[in-house]
Amino acid sequence: MKYINLTGFALIGLTVLMYSCKSDLETEPIELQTLEEIFNPRDSAGANAERFLADCYRFLPNTGNRVGGDFLDAATDDAVSSNPTNTSAQQLALGTYTADSYPDNFWATGYQGIRRTSIFVQNIDKVPLKGKLENGTPFNRVWKAEARFIRALLYFELVKRHGGVPLLGDKVYQLNDDINLPRQSFQECVDFIVKECDLVKDSLRVDPFNLAFYGRPTKSAAMALKSRVLLYAASPLFNGSNIDPQNLLTGYTDFSAARWQVAEEAAKAIMDLELFALEPEFKNVFISRNNERIFSKQGDNNTSVENNNGPIGYSAGVNNGRTSPTQELVNAFGMENGLPITDPNSGYDENDPYAGRDQRFYATIFYSGAMWLSRPVQTFEGGADKPGGTRQQTKTGYYLRKFMGNFEMATNYSNVNHDHILFRYAEILLNFAEARNERLAVPDQTVYQAVERIRRRAGLVPAELPSGLDKDQMRGFIQNERRKELAFEEHRFYDVRRWKLAEQEFNKELHAAIIFQTGTGTIRQETPVYKMNFEKRMYLAPIPFSEVIKNPSMVQNPEW
Repeated sequence: MKYINLTGFALIGLTVLMYSCKSDLETEPIELQTLEEIFNPRDSAGANAERFLADCYRFLPNTGNRVGGDFLDAATDDAVSSNPTNTSAQQLALGTYTADSYPDNFWATGYQGIRRTSIFVQNIDKVPLKGKLENGTPFNRVWKAEARFIRALLYFELVKRHGGVPLLGDKVYQLNDDINLPRQSFQECVDFIVKECDLVKDSLRVDPFNLAFYGRPTKSAAMALKSRVLLYAASPLFNGSNIDPQNLLTGYTDFSAARWQVAEEAAKAIMDLELFALEPEFKNVFISRNNERIFSKQGDNNTSVENNNGPIGYSAGVNNGRTSPTQELVNAFGMENGLPITDPNSGYDENDPYAGRDQRFYATIFYSGAMWLSRPVQTFEGGADKPGGTRQQTKTGYYLRKFMGNFEMATNYSNVNHDHILFRYAEILLNFAEARNERLAVPDQTVYQAVERIRRRAGLVPAELPSGLDKDQMRGFIQNERRKELAFEEHRFYDVRRWKLAEQEFNKELHAAIIFQTGTGTIRQETPVYKMNFEKRMYLAPIPFSEVIKNPSMVQNPEW
């Protein structure tokens, strides 16, 4: 038997089918119910069907410390893992993995979720739901659209890792089926995802701020997924025959400016809704449900981010200090006057390097002297948060601050909203600016305005960019704004790849700030942590070896 990891992928269906029912709506675990129980023609309330749909949401991607205990960004030039062992993130950064051991393997989970959502799509119309949205859309259509949105997002998670993957449509394969499916091209996958977004958007809920349905996709969520997919498709990695000379993976034979135009239009369509706004306080974007969030996977109110990543010297070991931002990321944040620290007019003082910086720096990174839990962070050598010895601690002189509550003057933590934010409005503005800049010969005022909205919220004065920038100069500003604005939100790892800059940016030495407090003052030194390694084959993740060996039609990615 040949299959796309239908171990687990088909076992969901097998488990659902192998148990008999006791009563029509008995609330036994959903995985122990038959399809006849779940999609019951006598259940006009759709109780079991809704439970099945709710279970589909668990396949949505998580964010945070999810890659072997680390942020994905710890596999980029923005951070390293504080863990002293050879972590999954470090393997990604150094390329020390094989097709049989990819550290961020989503293949099985993705196709399990795709299968489960397809079961729902195929069967929900058997349930005579009576409810409708305010606009008259029947709940059958709404729920089906939600399942199709989840499925489209899962396909994108696979495509951004691997390029083209097998597309299954609505078909649900069984264990006894002979599944010997080839990969579709990247373009075919993009076309499928975009088409799904277009087909479902008008059947989804409209109000993204209705807390009663928080975590359910809305029309704008489908539009945001479309925007991101089309931005990737227009980017240099995929916009042309860059990886696979046979075009099996990219599907494109040459560069096309038209792909930037459709990406621009997709982002502009969300801006034209006039539903979303940048949250005035950057820190609050991540700890309160607000009008900048477009779509999130529901998380918990807890202190998990703080405990995982906070500086280690507080409250008898409550923090694990897992994430160490690099000096490279610190240097990417300019000054509050909008100038980079390398500009002689910026006012940057190497003897007081953390003064007068971009406000996002303070919301993203703990540095030595930053206030936290009513005392300054101490990352100087021998300080409370870098004591030396064997305890896990910062490797760079910095800790992650982003996503944490406002505990600067508190004495202990309290629960904080830690949803998994998958789409937010700041990304859409940057998507638009990037796509339009690439389409035009010279950036126009709409490009400037989109970037400057981000910079204005960051508190830069002036927020305006230098006038008269050419396309290349504007590209540099946009790329740096994405790095600062979207840090630790799982963009940098893929942005640098899709820009086809990874052979340059991810082959560099990463640095730490070593700080010594002496009787006469402070001594600061930059020292290497390790050198990243990037090879051309790493632009795309390998197809799991187990899938290639089972399926002769499953073509492996180049050089894997």
